[in-house]
Amino acid sequence: MIRIDVLASSPIFLVGLVHTLTDAGIKVVAARTSPDEEPSWLADAVLIDVDALPSHSDLDPITEAARSTAVLVLHDAPAEAAAFFRAGASGVISRRESGERIVRAVRAITSGTRVCPEEWNGPPAVERTELPDHHLSEREEQVLGQISRGLTHGQIATRLGISPHTVDTYVKRIRAKLGVGNKAELTRAALLGRAAREARGRPDTSGSSAESAA
Repeated sequence: MIRIDVLASSPIFLVGLVHTLTDAGIKVVAARTSPDEEPSWLADAVLIDVDALPSHSDLDPITEAARSTAVLVLHDAPAEAAAFFRAGASGVISRRESGERIVRAVRAITSGTRVCPEEWNGPPAVERTELPDHHLSEREEQVLGQISRGLTHGQIATRLGISPHTVDTYVKRIRAKLGVGNKAELTRAALLGRAAREARGRPDTSGSSAESAA
């Protein structure tokens, strides 16, 4: 199940979004009317209505959210889409779109597909055939390596000496960077990364040597 954090300035619009997403089987883990409200670290994606931002030129909330998860921006000015993508958004769609199209856009960004307003017609998820592991930090590679061994988040936390909450945060970042939307895709990415490292003869830092890392 996809979990989403929704930020919209209008309480009525927010209620409508929550209802639409919930009916589509997407779990809304946070519903906010201000970027100052605490976001949910459980979310697989964040849906941000630009009217909820301090100003249309202040895109810091988008950039901050994009550091750990996929971001879908709702707006009505296609000419501004490039700025949202530069800020880190995974997708941009008009708030006037139907509920069905917004739901499809949410599903698309969580599976790694970029959603553009002028091109949106329900593109299929992009299949990843290799792991761009150079985009991952050393700790993220360690967490991904443990996932490739089938460990749970709790087991990974114990091995690496960190909290389960921290593991969840790393996993969210990995999913956002690699464009994977569910556990099966994340496990596939982990196995691909492990195989790629072994093929290149790189040392595996996700095992016992990683356990001592802070």
